[in-house]
Amino acid sequence: MRLTDFKVLTFDCYGTLIDWESGMIEGLRPLTEKVGRPLGRNEILEAHAFHESTQQIQTPARPYAELLPIVYKRLAEQWGVPVTLEECLAYGRSVGNWPAFEDSPGALQYLKKFYKLVILSNVDNASFAASNKRLQVEFDAIITAEDAGSYKPSPRNFEYMLQRLGAGLGGEKIGKEHILHTAESMFHDHRPANAFGLASCWIYRRHKDQGFGATMNPGTMPHVDFQFNSMADLVKAHQEQLRA
Repeated sequence: MRLTDFKVLTFDCYGTLIDWESGMIEGLRPLTEKVGRPLGRNEILEAHAFHESTQQIQTPARPYAELLPIVYKRLAEQWGVPVTLEECLAYGRSVGNWPAFEDSPGALQYLKKFYKLVILSNVDNASFAASNKRLQVEFDAIITAEDAGSYKPSPRNFEYMLQRLGAGLGGEKIGKEHILHTAESMFHDHRPANAFGLASCWIYRRHKDQGFGATMNPGTMPHVDFQFNSMADLVKAHQEQLRA
């Protein structure tokens, strides 16, 4: 299997293209600075992962910008810190401020020359529109949790994506054999990609860290077909295959 075998790259956004963990840490600072003890970065992220995943199951149709304020409230309760509704709502509005990884825009602009690019993200459309400006590329399709009415790893999101691409993208019907799902999260992306028989590419952004950070532990590690530590490394591998 080669990177050049595929026609479409489907991307997770947050954690893969957008540095959501740094965005979360900054957005949660008004809360974490009130806690009466130091909180490690991974401790914060793992607590966030638990409450976010739990809330996504409870309210799968709630847009992400409206779900994050509930996560903020649950974290405040866990850490015994009083917060106002406005603080919670402000965190929900913070997604557009989360930074892109430095290599994401250039890598996407390069890959756009060879593939159709599709977003499959656990986000609402307005929040993604703000993030898309940071990514500086025009995607061929954007599929959000708001569109699907559920959050990954629900199979609904992947079913929706495959139906959408199967109906046609740029005048061509896309079967799953032409798709390489590209993502960081084992829990949200690679495990369900395995279940749907999709080839997958792991962008292992957390390769220098321990644990799963802002995503839940997937249990048994899923299979991946390609593994890179960054989008820049993916581009380099693609260039090498073209020269081979």
